[in-house]
Amino acid sequence: MFSKTKIDWMQWGQRLIIAIPMLWLLSFIFLPFLNIFKISFSEPYAGMPPYAPILDVLEDHVIQLRLSLENYALLFSDAIYRYSLINSIFIAGGATLICLFLGYPMAYYIAQQEERRQTHFLMLVILPFWTSFLLRVYAWIGILSPKGFINNFLIKIGLISDPLPMLYNNFGVLVGMVYCYLPFMILPLFSALAKFDTQLLEAAADLGARPIKSFLRVTLPLTKTGIISGCVLVFVPAMGEFVIPELLGGNKTMMLGKLIWIEFFSNRDWPVASSIAVIMLLAFIVPVVALQKRALK
Repeated sequence: MFSKTKIDWMQWGQRLIIAIPMLWLLSFIFLPFLNIFKISFSEPYAGMPPYAPILDVLEDHVIQLRLSLENYALLFSDAIYRYSLINSIFIAGGATLICLFLGYPMAYYIAQQEERRQTHFLMLVILPFWTSFLLRVYAWIGILSPKGFINNFLIKIGLISDPLPMLYNNFGVLVGMVYCYLPFMILPLFSALAKFDTQLLEAAADLGARPIKSFLRVTLPLTKTGIISGCVLVFVPAMGEFVIPELLGGNKTMMLGKLIWIEFFSNRDWPVASSIAVIMLLAFIVPVVALQKRALK
């Protein structure tokens, strides 16, 4: 009897522990998204709030449902919205791949060090987070500008005669994203590589496998969970990034995060902005679900 009561209390405690984060997700993520989803089907309205209600109570207590699909049709018919979506996927995907190619050897090197040195290297990885994100992005303006450090150095050593256009374009945005999100790739990769048993590589070498083949057939598959986690942590925030495209991309670079800001606060077209947010969420879900399915195989 005592053990059964104890088990019941443990089950209730587990449910309570699970209920707290679930309540947080419901209150601050799911319910706000439902509101955004509802606004995406409404029509613009010159008032406050700047959208018409989707439910109207007519005479005789008749409820009329007014759903508009024009906002979603506009996203796929207007060139600027299609370009913003494709450009966001291109830049976020490119930044993710570059972070993977740079972060994997860095994480591998850190994982091979002794524990004390691992702590020092990891401290260096997270050290940029001690500085404001806005200041770190703004600092790249002085580095990539026509009169910045890189162009001045290349001109002085005679490699170029005119400054390279590295700012206010997709290249500047890509550099800023790789710089800001590289730690998000290194940390999960290090977590996976630190658990990797290097004796498996010795066994592969004894069986005649060369280093490249050992890496492709042994190391890479056993660390795919870290790869997938790092790719998700980089790709998802990069898709909705606003600060980096605004400061380093200028008017020539349009991404979904910047487009949502313009529609919400400049054009005050909340229905269109909400539909963009819904489409952006779908763009997040598809690759994340695909990567999770691949990780479970």
